[in-house]
Amino acid sequence: MSKSCKLLLLVIISICATTIHAQESAVYNDINFILDPVKETAEVTATPYISGDVLIPDEITVGQKTYQVVEIGENAFKGNKKLMNIVLPKGIQRIFRSAFDGTGIMQDKTKWNEGVLWIDSCLIATDKHIKPKYEVPSSTRIIACGAFEGNKTVTRVELPEGLKRIDHDTFKDCKNLTRVTIPTSVNWIGQDAFLNCGIYNNEKKWRKGALYIDGCLIAVNNNAAAKFVFKDKVPTRLIACGAFANNIRVKTVLIPEGIQEIPSATFYKCPELQIVYIPNSLKRVEMYAFYECGKLHTAKLTQNVIRIGAGAFYGCVNLKEQIISDSIKTIEKASFFTCRSIRKITLPKNIEVIEDGAFAGCIELEKITFPESLTSIGSNAFSGCAKLSNIVIPEKINIIRKGTFEDCRQLFKVTLPNGLYAIDDEAFSNCLVLEKINFPKTTFRIGKKAFYNCQSLERVSLADQIHAIEASAFEECKHLYEIAMPDMLEVLGPRAFAHCINLQKFKFNKKLKIIGPKAFLDCRSLQEIALPQKLETIGAGAFKECKNLKKVEWPLTLELIDQEAFRDCESLKMPVFTTRITLGKNAFKGTRAN
Repeated sequence: MSKSCKLLLLVIISICATTIHAQESAVYNDINFILDPVKETAEVTATPYISGDVLIPDEITVGQKTYQVVEIGENAFKGNKKLMNIVLPKGIQRIFRSAFDGTGIMQDKTKWNEGVLWIDSCLIATDKHIKPKYEVPSSTRIIACGAFEGNKTVTRVELPEGLKRIDHDTFKDCKNLTRVTIPTSVNWIGQDAFLNCGIYNNEKKWRKGALYIDGCLIAVNNNAAAKFVFKDKVPTRLIACGAFANNIRVKTVLIPEGIQEIPSATFYKCPELQIVYIPNSLKRVEMYAFYECGKLHTAKLTQNVIRIGAGAFYGCVNLKEQIISDSIKTIEKASFFTCRSIRKITLPKNIEVIEDGAFAGCIELEKITFPESLTSIGSNAFSGCAKLSNIVIPEKINIIRKGTFEDCRQLFKVTLPNGLYAIDDEAFSNCLVLEKINFPKTTFRIGKKAFYNCQSLERVSLADQIHAIEASAFEECKHLYEIAMPDMLEVLGPRAFAHCINLQKFKFNKKLKIIGPKAFLDCRSLQEIALPQKLETIGAGAFKECKNLKKVEWPLTLELIDQEAFRDCESLKMPVFTTRITLGKNAFKGTRAN
């Protein structure tokens, strides 16, 4: 895989830390939002200047879609001293404590009650005035991320039945906290929720290298056995995010029946992990769950799993097979990125979306069958799948995105859907053995480097509706022999056919006005060309080093032949023009004198 592709996917993965799907932004009632079109949810993002009393709506409508407002993001209102009152949405699911740092609300002492800052029945922050033994009221809707973080006063916290989440960093660094009551209603515990608190730092609380609180596995340290079996006084009902993260000892894990979720980063970078036994009860594997577990070879999911999160098996280079449940409709970003040992993947019957980088770098993947239900394949989704040889893209796909099949070096046959309207940048770049491509009538764009270095490509049938052939679209297609320009094309991009050294037959269309710089650089087999009658510009170096070009039919409309346009065309005679044409420097240097 090319270095640029790897860099792109690392950027994609870093984005996945805060978002799973492609997102959009919007402003609604002077509040900034990030939108998730797939989940149809909205997050309040940086809005530093709004003032007075603010009502955050339960939902917002943007275009034709309605989004539920579910999150107040990190630093959303940070530093806004004019923000005095706020009403939160009914469906709020997460609040970052930092969202209100330095605001008028935070500084208003009337908002605090016995050392606790409350906003609209949501617990935002605590200070030294809190009661050492604190019972969170049953009316509490949300406890913000890091709400108790660093609090040295609190020694015991009782959480109310009905609370669903204990978010990231909630009790982190609460040095004197010795007891927390976790109600059975809690179904998710965030990363580092109890890190370095009094419970975490008490060695007596750990059982064989594991810390449990009320049936919840909080963390596993390097004192655990290589074969880890869940053991506590009560059955384990959930695992906290990052519970095994960076553990260098555990090799085998038996997840007990009843566990429904492997949450985010559970086994993040566990270098020795080889086998994880998955229970039938499991329904969700969240993002980064097995991130870079390089020795993992067995973690076979069941048909009961309804979600595999972004980057879930990223870098699991020894994972040989995986089941993707028929209930899954989206393969999320980089889910199986560089799973180099996987040879075959059976996609769900009703799958609709394969997101960016989902199977990129799966170098042993030999076969993939796309169901007709598929509507979208993301950027770099199969980039670097070096053994893929034949693909049929289903009819609902209307665009092949950036780098989707880049570096699929054994891909020799591609069947495009009839409704395809665009092939994006680098979509088939470096597909070395691809021999033939037929474009549907609906295709209007071929992006930059779309077929770059497809060295075996001999014939291309271009659709008449193509309006754009962009930079380097067919550069380095060394066996390309014959091509005719589509009727609607007006601009041919820079280096579009550069170094196509076997290109002999080239037919220009009538509407072409601009030939981009170096469009035919080093097309040494070209001998004759008839330039179209509406052509106005020949770009710099457009036909440079076309050493066997002997004959050119010049149009009367030509206005500019830019610098070095025909430089070193050894077989071409320097033309004599009867109309005024601007010639760039060395436009015909190295041609035969007239």
